[in-house]
This record gives sequence, structure tokens and C-alpha cells, in this order.
Amino acid sequence: MVNWVVSLAGPRRISLEPCPVDPLGPGQVRVRTCYSGISAGTELTLYRGSNPRLSKDWDDISRMFVPRQTPVPYPLVGFGYEEVGEIVEVAPEVTDRHPGQIVWGIWGHRAEAVLAADAVAPLAPGLDPLAGVFARPGAIALTAVLAGDLHLGDWVGVFGQGVIGLLATRLAVLSGARVVAVDRVAGRLVHAARYGARSTVDAGVESAAAVLRGATGGRGADVCLELAGAYPALHEAIRATTHAGRVVAAGFYQGQADGLGLGEEFHHNRIQLVAAQVSGPTPAPGMAGRWTGTRVAQTFMELVTEGNVDPLPLVTHVVDAGAVADALALLDRGDGDVLQVVLRFP
Repeated sequence: MVNWVVSLAGPRRISLEPCPVDPLGPGQVRVRTCYSGISAGTELTLYRGSNPRLSKDWDDISRMFVPRQTPVPYPLVGFGYEEVGEIVEVAPEVTDRHPGQIVWGIWGHRAEAVLAADAVAPLAPGLDPLAGVFARPGAIALTAVLAGDLHLGDWVGVFGQGVIGLLATRLAVLSGARVVAVDRVAGRLVHAARYGARSTVDAGVESAAAVLRGATGGRGADVCLELAGAYPALHEAIRATTHAGRVVAAGFYQGQADGLGLGEEFHHNRIQLVAAQVSGPTPAPGMAGRWTGTRVAQTFMELVTEGNVDPLPLVTHVVDAGAVADALALLDRGDGDVLQVVLRFP
């Protein structure tokens, strides 16, 4: 028998390739993939060859990037972190998972995977399986919102209305914030308004900082969340924030910080700049001992199950896994009408 996995042979050289079927071990389940969502952030950096892990090594002990000592281990296989599938086999001692159960988790773009039983979580009955691909993007968005420490009545700017930015907009609204959504794509701003944004800003036409300061009597946003991963957007988020306010940098920034002037409003307004990243024991400052990555993802999926967040309108393309090269090229072009692209495994 043959399994299939997405393989990256080098920048923009991607395909679906055969691979061996893994044996089932103790405490494990075999999951056949239904859908696997493509990240327009991290995965594009791998696809384009700009991810820092391709040019440097991450040292777990020092928690620093260091010069790479060996060549990049191409092909990179099995990356991806937005999967939902059906359990087709369980080890004899596994009692809390069963064949036919739809589960979500992280196992990469592959037709099937063998995983520890507790590495997958059941999808709520009646929920469209496509919703499962949003567990990780939703966790990233919720991490940014938690890191922002939002309060009822806060004015919050959300910069970048891609999939994660739109989910963050909805979550910030649920937190009681008055949200101003910022992007350059009109269609995405329409989604933001439907998710409850009080107002929207076309960043190609007007200054988000001016709009937020105008809405707050000149004070500025209490918190801004930057999810575009663009340095000019981070700079504008800083400009939009009140004195001693907080900016959460949750985008995956690439290259040098062109367009970011830290000697300007950041310095003079004493802005608190915090990073939010869903991986690791504590996703954001102030969350230690209370929130883990697992809890964040499960909480987001509970909000989906309860009907508080509906991510399905963000799915714009579902393509067969064999067309993964076309799917990545579509995201790479950056067309404004493209949001969540999903691979379908037969």
C-alpha cells in the first residue's frame, strides 16, 4: 500500500509524492485525511524559501538562531498544520477513540497518518469537517487576542484581515472590544464588518492611525493587533496606539524591518510591544500556568461549536491534493479574493 505526502524539493518546487505506509503502534490511531488547510503565512515562507529555518538552525538550549552547519534537508515532507480526518484504525488498548470518528489535529499534508491517540481531538458531532482545518489558525488568532489583554469597551485595531486576522477580529469583538479592522482588500473588510468590526479602514486609501485617533477623541487605540506580518503595518499599528498602550506583533515577519521606524511613535509614546506565538509552553506573556497551546485550540473549536465563530465563509478554494502546486501558486500570487485554501484528499 502507498501513502501520499506533499513534498517541497526547493523554493516553489512542490508536488504530491508517494511514501510508505506507517505501521500502527501501541497507543496510536490511523487517520485518513479528509481536508488539510494551507497556511498563507508559515507555509508560504517555506514555499518561497524565506523561512529563517532554511538558512539558520534553531538552538533549543540557547533559544537562538545560529548559523546553519549543514545544507537544507530538502526535500521537506509533511509540513502543514491544519488537518481534519477520519480515524480508520485504532490500537487495541485505545478506548477513547474509534474508527469512523472525525478528528482534527496536526499531521501535515498527507493522505494518512499514524499518531498518538491523544494527539487528535474529536470534532463535535454535526459540525462540517471543513471547520476542523481552522483549529490551528483560530488558536493563533486567539493567542494574539489573549496577549492583547483586551477589556470590555477597549478600542482595538486589527491590522491584516487574512484568515487569522479575520478570526482575531471576531474574537476581539466577542471579548467586548470596539474593533477597527484594517486591510487593503475591500472584500476582506466586508468579512470583517460581518464579523462585527465597528468600522473598517482601507489602508491603501486612508491612515488607520488617523481613523483610530479620530474615533477615540485623539487618544488612540488601547490595543492594536498586527497580523499581516508586514513591517509598514506594524509601524502604523504603533502610530495608532495610545500612549503606553500595547501592540501585539503576531505576524510572521520576513527579512529586514523596512518601513518600521522605532525612533518615532514607538519611542516617544512608550508603546508596549509584545510578541504572540502559539507554539511552546506559554503562547504569550502573562498566560503561564493558565493557557497552553492545546487549551487555546480547544477553546477556539468550542467557540465554533457553540456558533460564536463561523469560519466556513473564509474557505475560498478547495482543491484536490494532487493540485497542490497550483494551490500554493495561487496563494503565492497574493490575489485579494483568496483566503483559506484547502487540500482535499479522496
